[in-house]
Amino acid sequence: MPHDMVRVVYTKYDGSAHRDYPARRFGSDDLGVWVGVTRGTKSVYHGRPSVEQIPFVLLIPHHAWWTGMFNPRPRTSEVYCDITTPARWEGDTVHIIDLDLDVVRRRESGRVELRDEDEFDEHRVQFGYPDDLVTEAQAAAAKLMGALGDGSEPFATQYHKYLTQVAQ
Repeated sequence: MPHDMVRVVYTKYDGSAHRDYPARRFGSDDLGVWVGVTRGTKSVYHGRPSVEQIPFVLLIPHHAWWTGMFNPRPRTSEVYCDITTPARWEGDTVHIIDLDLDVVRRRESGRVELRDEDEFDEHRVQFGYPDDLVTEAQAAAAKLMGALGDGSEPFATQYHKYLTQVAQ
């Protein structure tokens, strides 16, 4: 894989495939690693081959329990954060475990939503999420509910410089 490319691999807690795609590394800052995915990128979505129809930018925080996807129009979600385990890097591949909960900011209304609580509760039992994992996931979701609504970075403007590089 070229040095400016990374492989992003999301699984569920039981190890099943969730998402898998190559992304261009834009850089790293105090928040994490910024990568971008262009339209037409071959990927895996819910374990099935797919092709990305709309480009996006992903922020992979250094030590946080979430990842942030920043989307151009026509997506209705401007920012989509997956609650995850902290990222684990192996060379140019990042491994992330998706913990079901999502925090989303809608483009037109600016409304911030917590999504998939039912899936989280179901998988919590089915996969046996440890109590400390549940606590971290819920705390991350609560923090993001505020941050996506109050103008905090990186959710205000910081991502725009990267989004212009994939949404051309």
